[in-house]
Amino acid sequence: MTTPSAPDLSLPADRRDVAVIDIGSNTVRLVQFRLQGRALWPVFNEKATAGLGRGASETGHLNPEGVEVAMRALKRFAVLLDAKGITDRRAVATAAVRDCKDGPDFVARAAAETGFKIKVLTGEDEGRISALGVLSGIGEAHGLTGDLGGSSLELTTLQGRNIGKAQTLPLGPLAVASEDLDLAKAVIKQQLKSASDALKSSGPTFYAVGGAWRALAQLAMALDNDYPLRMLHQYTLGARQVNDLAEFALSQSEASLALIPHVSPRRAAVLPYAALLLKKIVKKGRFEQVVISANGLREGVVCVDDPELVETGDPLLAGTEALALQSGPEAGLGHALNDWVDRVFSHQPIIFSPTRDAILRAAACRLADIGSRLHPDHRADLATEQILYAPIGGVTHYERALLALTVYHRYAGKTQRPETCAARRLLDDEAEDAAMKLGLALRLGAALSGRSASVLRGFSLNRNDDTLILGVEAASEPLVAERALQRFEQLALTLNLRPEVVIS
Repeated sequence: MTTPSAPDLSLPADRRDVAVIDIGSNTVRLVQFRLQGRALWPVFNEKATAGLGRGASETGHLNPEGVEVAMRALKRFAVLLDAKGITDRRAVATAAVRDCKDGPDFVARAAAETGFKIKVLTGEDEGRISALGVLSGIGEAHGLTGDLGGSSLELTTLQGRNIGKAQTLPLGPLAVASEDLDLAKAVIKQQLKSASDALKSSGPTFYAVGGAWRALAQLAMALDNDYPLRMLHQYTLGARQVNDLAEFALSQSEASLALIPHVSPRRAAVLPYAALLLKKIVKKGRFEQVVISANGLREGVVCVDDPELVETGDPLLAGTEALALQSGPEAGLGHALNDWVDRVFSHQPIIFSPTRDAILRAAACRLADIGSRLHPDHRADLATEQILYAPIGGVTHYERALLALTVYHRYAGKTQRPETCAARRLLDDEAEDAAMKLGLALRLGAALSGRSASVLRGFSLNRNDDTLILGVEAASEPLVAERALQRFEQLALTLNLRPEVVIS
């Protein structure tokens, strides 16, 4: 009897895995990231709530029970990574280990018992690395990032893709008597004075990072019964919404907050403090909006050694490209479709700006074949849902809905999704119309080409005054099927143009 060989755990050359172990003041977490080009995908995520920093501000030492919980978690993480064959392991520790007297002992013990070589980050390191993570998931940012951990708050300015000065403040809920809100107000006021320059000189947006503020965003979504998309990344709150949210959170008991759907009972206790802190920051910095970033320190740890994840490309295009490669049978189809529709759709009414519309159009083209492996009766709906909730960055909720509805019409034609659909509820009539038109063009391109980039090059799509012209090379004429002609006529009608086929 032969012994079965061990499975091949290697990845294709264009993909690799990185493990980040984040030892924070409240949780110890392992995230396995898969890098594919510029795209950064979390493919495994596990945490243990250790509370290393609980009581540290009084004792100066790590929470003894938390140390044991953390060590058990780290041992498990080491075994998991061995089994997964992941050798690129990056372990970091933040405020609790940094500030406590026995932090070095914890680091030495972890190295001896798990093999993890833990880098203890300074507050400034933590702020800059977290800001790198924000950029990896948003692309360009203008304002101030705030990473709220268990013991500290890191504030870092961002201008485009440039990271400015980072500042750390002891404003984490474990470092402040957060249950005594009167005392917390005084501490917040005192600490924010030292950050006045950063708060007043940054851009219009505050980028909120960290579990407490993500939980606060979940509360905001729960209170807004009409908000249709449960996606935390790039969820946006206006300044007035932040104020109203804080007033609500401060008026509720921990028990009441824990009963609200989608609010984590573990986070309920810190929600009033997190809301109070956010309200004070927004007021002092006169921020117009708060954007929630699901990316932060852990993504930033990857980017430190892979700066191209931030310095080059676009996270939306990188994410949709990687998603398409996993789903579509032909890698080049999306690029070919983008070139094919561009001559007509670059002259359509502007939704955002010429540059932004072009990026969204390119992203939609990359996603045009995302439903190829799905059941034909359900492709349209399943592709829509996948785009709405895919872990891609660099896209607002409104833009995400536009992409999802575009791909829906690529499969379903002019058939409308129900009005209860999240994509439709987020969009106005103008955007819905734009999504249908582009979706019908992608549908036509797929039908003409048999979803082949090389075949599509035998056709062209142009507009001349009131006419939509389908150019067909003589060698490609046999490929023009009746179904494709029907889709061409439908697209022309939707664009209020006269259809004309020209064979050359």
